[in-house]
Amino acid sequence: MPEIPEVSRRSLMGGALVTGATLAGFGAGPASAVPAAPSRLPDGAAEPRRHSGQKSMINVAFDSHRTVRVGLIGLGNRGSGMSTGWAAVPGCTVTAVCDIRADRARRTADRLAAVGEPRPAEYGGSATAYERMLRREDIDLVYIATPWEFHYEQGRAALLAGKHVMVELPVATELHELWDLVDTCERTRRHLMLAENCSYGRNELAILKMAHDGMFGEITNGHGGYLHDLRALLFSDTYYTDAWRRMWHTRSIASFYPMHGLAPVAAAMDINRGDRMTTLRATSTEPKGLADYRERFVDRSHPSWKETYVNGDLITCLIDTAKSRVIRAEHDVSSPRPYSRINTIAGTRGIFEDYAGTSATGARVYVEPDHSKHAWADFAPYRKEFDHWLWTKIGDDAANNGGHGGMDYVLQWRTVQLMRAGLVPDIDVYDSAAWCSPIPLSVRSLTAGGRPVAVPDFTRGSWVNRRTGLDSRPSEMPPVD
Repeated sequence: MPEIPEVSRRSLMGGALVTGATLAGFGAGPASAVPAAPSRLPDGAAEPRRHSGQKSMINVAFDSHRTVRVGLIGLGNRGSGMSTGWAAVPGCTVTAVCDIRADRARRTADRLAAVGEPRPAEYGGSATAYERMLRREDIDLVYIATPWEFHYEQGRAALLAGKHVMVELPVATELHELWDLVDTCERTRRHLMLAENCSYGRNELAILKMAHDGMFGEITNGHGGYLHDLRALLFSDTYYTDAWRRMWHTRSIASFYPMHGLAPVAAAMDINRGDRMTTLRATSTEPKGLADYRERFVDRSHPSWKETYVNGDLITCLIDTAKSRVIRAEHDVSSPRPYSRINTIAGTRGIFEDYAGTSATGARVYVEPDHSKHAWADFAPYRKEFDHWLWTKIGDDAANNGGHGGMDYVLQWRTVQLMRAGLVPDIDVYDSAAWCSPIPLSVRSLTAGGRPVAVPDFTRGSWVNRRTGLDSRPSEMPPVD
C-alpha cells in the first residue's frame, strides 16, 4: 500500500481530498482532460445564476432509445457485480467496460460473454482510459462505480461527452462540484442520476405510497441513514482497493454516506416536489471505533498503524424543511451493530419503522384508526396492499438478477425502461445534489460548532411545484425487436 501523504487542515475539513490514482485505485485524469469547473463558492454564498441559454432539466424526458447501450467505469466489487444486471434488462446491452486495472475489464467482459451477451470493448491500464471509452458513439448511459473521489470528474466528463450518467453514491463531495454537475446537466441537456438503489427497495416504495395516500396523516418527521459495521472490510487488504474507503476516515470529518436512508425519507416528504431542505446542523461522536478495532484485531505490521482516524463514529444531521418538517440522517460504519438504514416515517396519524423485528418484512407500523393500545402491528399486510407497481411487475426477475434483495435490478430495469420509453427520470440531478449535500454541509456545520448551515436550493425555485418522481404510474417496457 502506498504511504499516505500528510493532509492540510483545509483538506481535512473539506468534503473531499483527491490524492491521485496511487491512493484510490482509479484516476480521474489530468486537469486538462476536462474543462475547468467554476471556482468554489464561499460559505453563505447565494445560489449561482444560470448562464445565458441554460435551462432546467426538471420534467425533461429522455429521448427514446431502441436499445440502451451502457458503458461501465470502475469494475471493483460494485461495478463488476452490477454488470450482469445491466445485461439482463430487456433492451439493454453493455458495450464497453473500463477499469484502471485491465485485468478487471477483461474478467468482466469474460463474464458477460459467458452468459451469452455480446463481448464489450475493454478499456484499462491507465488512469485516463475512461476518457478514451467516452469517445465511443455506441454508449447512451455511463455507469460509474469508482471510489468516491473520482465520481465528480468522471461524471462531468461523461456529460460533456454527450452521455447520460448514473453515478454510485455520492455523485460529488463538495458543494461547488454539486452545483457544477447541475449546471453541466442543464448545459449539455443530459441527465445525471444518483444510483440510489435503496429508493427502489420494496418497503421504501410501499411507504412512499402510504405517505402519499395519507396513511400517516400530515408527515412531520423522518429518520434515515446508513448504520453498517464495516470495520472488518475497512481493514481488509483486498476488499477496498488500496484501502480507499478507510482512507476517507483519515482525512475528512464529513457524514460520508447517509443517502441510502435519507433519500427514501426525502421522497416521502416530496423534497424538491413541494418541499425542500433548508438548513442542516450536525453533531459527531469521537472517532473511537476504528482505532479500537485495530488495537484488538489488526497485526502491528499492518500499514493502518501509521494512520490517524478523524471521522466520528456516529455523525447525525438534523435537517429542517420549508414545511417545518425534520429529517434525522445518520452515518456510522465504525461501531459494532446490526445493519440498519433506519427508514422511519412519522406523521399525525401514524408511524412506520423498518429494521425493527423478525417478521417477513422486518418492519412494523402503527396507524390510526387501524391500531390502538400502543401496540405495534406487522407491516406485511400493508406492504401487500401498497406494493409499488415495479415490484408487482418485476419482483420475481429482481430476485433472480439483482443484489440487495432485488433493489439493484429494479433500479437498473426502471432506468432502462425510462430511457427506452422516453420518460422523465424518477431521480434527477436536483435530487442527486440535494441528497448528497449533507456531505459538505456536515463539515461546515461541525467546524462551526454544530450551528445550522443553509442547504442550497439546487432547483433554483422550482421545488415549489408538485411533480411525480419515485411515485410513478405503471408503464410498460417497450418490446424488444
